Amino acid sequence: MKKVIFDKKNIIVFGGAGFLGSHLCEQLIKDSKVICVDNFSTGTVENIRMLMQHENFRFIRHDISQPLDLATIADLADFKIEWQGIQEIYNLACPTSAKNFDKMVIDTLDANSLGIKNVLELGKKHEAKLLHLSSAVVYGPRQDDKYKFLETDKGVVDFTSPRSCYDEGKRFAETMCITYRDHFNLPIKIARTFRTYGPKMLLNDGQMIPDFIVNALDNIDLVIYGDENFTTTLLHVSDCVDGLIKIMESNKNEIFNIGSDVDYRLSEVAQKIIDLTASKSKIVYKEPLIFMTALVRPDVEKAKKLLGWFPVTNLDMGLESTVEYAKANKRLLKNETEFS
Repeated sequence: MKKVIFDKKNIIVFGGAGFLGSHLCEQLIKDSKVICVDNFSTGTVENIRMLMQHENFRFIRHDISQPLDLATIADLADFKIEWQGIQEIYNLACPTSAKNFDKMVIDTLDANSLGIKNVLELGKKHEAKLLHLSSAVVYGPRQDDKYKFLETDKGVVDFTSPRSCYDEGKRFAETMCITYRDHFNLPIKIARTFRTYGPKMLLNDGQMIPDFIVNALDNIDLVIYGDENFTTTLLHVSDCVDGLIKIMESNKNEIFNIGSDVDYRLSEVAQKIIDLTASKSKIVYKEPLIFMTALVRPDVEKAKKLLGWFPVTNLDMGLESTVEYAKANKRLLKNETEFS
């Protein structure tokens, strides 16, 4: 890795205009120069509009299934990449739409194969520290006889199911990361994230927490895609970002679970939102979506012990911040993107 010659290190965030990626960019830009790369498949320009005014932020519209040549991008000239290089790469690029999952299966397949290959090659070229965002889906579906999953646990995934381009794709992407790490002796790390919520999530996309909030504000029924037994863990986005940065800053080139180990019944979460918004909405149930399933629960002791990380935002605090954001930005919160 090239040493920092100038005052700030150069960081690339692939998928930086998405829900989680934009929050990560906001935090990183406080101390670094950030290159946000996104093709707006599920990210939005609104997520990064304020960042575009910052002198240490650059946006590149690009699909990671194609190689990225930083030397050809004139807007990056003042980042002095030819001398300083890239110090860190976060890969969060992968479509994550619940309602439009079946329309993005090829994009998802590409992101988890061609895309991760291109990201890894870029990391190898610059000898950059690289953190790949994986998912709880690599552990497979919930098992009644197992409460929490460790990073060493082996999941069972149906690699021919309708959603295998994501589930098995995430497993294959991890395989590529570990192979590059070991074969080329590179500083590559993996974060397996669990269900995360907070401001900036897409609306009308089957992501239940933001849809719950907006429907509650409009006194529309809150839809749970499942039954009254649907349970889930929920991690506030600020805690997730903190976990990703702690992994990157550590000297551990390993796999870490980043999630909440507290389980909630989704109907109880929906009722909390109804109460927070003084809504007249009711809770209704519909058939499950392919992409919206009950995930396993994480064991996060490794992150606590090796990184000093643990969630600090309780559900009530997290929901209050998300509700306040929705109230303030309701007109802007649309399931659409500019430049599309």
